[in-house]
Amino acid sequence: MSTPETTPPRGGAPVGFLSELPPVEAGAVLCLRQWCDGAEGRRRMSQDFAAALGSRSGEAAIRAFEDLCDLCTRHGRRPLMRHHLGCKCLGADEACFANFIAAASEGSREDALLFATLIVRADMAPWLAHLAETFGLSLRRMAATPAHGPATETGSGLPRTLH
Repeated sequence: MSTPETTPPRGGAPVGFLSELPPVEAGAVLCLRQWCDGAEGRRRMSQDFAAALGSRSGEAAIRAFEDLCDLCTRHGRRPLMRHHLGCKCLGADEACFANFIAAASEGSREDALLFATLIVRADMAPWLAHLAETFGLSLRRMAATPAHGPATETGSGLPRTLH
């Protein structure tokens, strides 16, 4: 039986391992973790995207992700939970976020919109899905570039770190 001290907060329960995800989904989770790790993580993420996509496209991807995170923070149904950058676990909220970004990047707009409604208020979901599509397509381009994979390790107040 679990106690309040041992029960992970809603959305934080491990549901798998980051290594089990395809590149775009893993990249989405790692970007979320890195972005939330603070200014240094954001700087590294910006450098990674600029190196992989060029300065203009990299900046557009980062801007979309920044707006996406801002919407999640201001209009989220509840705070997203995340694990520490180096954690091998995949949390429930992170899995939802990863699937959301992947669906949006594949052009599965109805699925992306459904995922978005799990993350933010319904009136903000279409805008969130649009930003996810922009960002997800950038992750797809990066994943297709052999020299660059998904961004790696790195807190803003967006999600809470579990471990």
